[in-house]
Amino acid sequence: MSDSSAPRTAQASVSQGQARAQQAQGSALLRSLTGLLANWLPEQRWFAGKGRPIGELTLISATELLPCGSSGPGPGLLHLLVRAGARPARDDASAPAGAGHAAPPTGDCYQLLLGVRPALPDALHPALVGRPTEGPLRGRAVYEALHDPRLAGLLLERLRTPGRLGCLSFGRAQGTVIPSGLPARVLTGEQTNSSVVFGDAHILKLFRRVSPGINPDLELPRALAGAGCARVPAPAAWFEAILPDAPDEPLTLGVLQPFLAGSTDGWQLAQRSLAERTDFTPAAHALGRATAEVHAALAEALPTDLLTGRRLEGLALGMIERLDHAVEAVSALRPYREGLRRGYTALADHAARGGRARVQRLHGDLHLGQVLTADRPGQPAGTHWTVIDFEGEPARPLADRREPGPPVRDVAGMLRSFDYAACQHRVRGRAGAAEWSRANRAAFCAGYAAAGGENPLAERELLLAYETDKAIYEVLYEARHRPSWLPVPMMAIRRLAEADA
Repeated sequence: MSDSSAPRTAQASVSQGQARAQQAQGSALLRSLTGLLANWLPEQRWFAGKGRPIGELTLISATELLPCGSSGPGPGLLHLLVRAGARPARDDASAPAGAGHAAPPTGDCYQLLLGVRPALPDALHPALVGRPTEGPLRGRAVYEALHDPRLAGLLLERLRTPGRLGCLSFGRAQGTVIPSGLPARVLTGEQTNSSVVFGDAHILKLFRRVSPGINPDLELPRALAGAGCARVPAPAAWFEAILPDAPDEPLTLGVLQPFLAGSTDGWQLAQRSLAERTDFTPAAHALGRATAEVHAALAEALPTDLLTGRRLEGLALGMIERLDHAVEAVSALRPYREGLRRGYTALADHAARGGRARVQRLHGDLHLGQVLTADRPGQPAGTHWTVIDFEGEPARPLADRREPGPPVRDVAGMLRSFDYAACQHRVRGRAGAAEWSRANRAAFCAGYAAAGGENPLAERELLLAYETDKAIYEVLYEARHRPSWLPVPMMAIRRLAEADA
């Protein structure tokens, strides 16, 4: 062996030794936290495995954003990626010769931000996760860091300065100014993620359940900003995890965007209209225009495609499969099964007759809660709309949420939202809700067409199929999570089962 190879061999040996030491430290850290996290995780709103055993916890990465081993009174900040779920046992008989590794892990990967203090101030006691009895954090208070304004502010400082720290990579949009020292407050009521508002300037959305690949809530707003679309807040900064075993598939962890202080979401405005019996159709028409503009910008910025023949028929077949699954899960759907199938059959027949559908990137979960409006002097409420939250339906796999689809899928989601608002109003005993829904559904479609988009009502087979598919999704969700709300989507199910495609 030549002398020139010796330094590389020594360096490789040192690197392997460091990797083994880090792995051992990570294992000790996870052992000390496992019991605490097993109790704490299922209680979080964003934990997806409710009602199931949490399974084995596997540490994917641990990064100190602020040292946690200090003996001083100040806090430490620990970033963890943890997989909740059992790793399948290796089947040596079926493994390829020379594979030399276990089967890939299963389960969900969660992002955790944990504060560490010797003593916890009274204001942070509700955020306590627990005190480890062993390991490197033994005896210290471990807590949800986002509730600590000091640690949330540190995260903002990291976003202000692009670069790498461990497996974490921080990026910032060129030319963006992010003020420092902004007070931080956590928003309550989050279901699948966590959000922190900094002053009245920015909001940071942290994705809790993460998967390899760019999240649409970063990808699509960046593309829209590049296309000059002002309907969507442009990302100011973001951060990702870049793991050694998958460097080309970073995990999107968080996105910092402008905070639209003083805005009202469409759901609140609709409920106000229903309660006060005011005309919402101008706002619905403007919302249709805004939706068409976002769709046009997405089609300009990202690839589109055309579905014909069997590919279009495949959409209908997939919907039929979801219907059959839902009927087995929710018995209330059984009387309407054949009526609902007729809408899907009409779409399959449309495909067989040479029908086609343009597909593109979409919002993916468009409803009245995903659009914001702010009062403008001399203009009625709802004149100008901003579209937010491009993550798609979080329960679906990330790859599915990034798939192109017909624009009427977003339209159907908004039409269902008008119907939801009206049905909720009707359930509370007020009259006129059904007329309100019909008028605003029509106004939304007219506004969409007025902005240059194809009139959704002209794509009757597609629109009926997607609205039915969305209503069935709602039935499943309400039956599992909010049984008292089940009558709301069931009203639509009865109407859609009788619809003439």
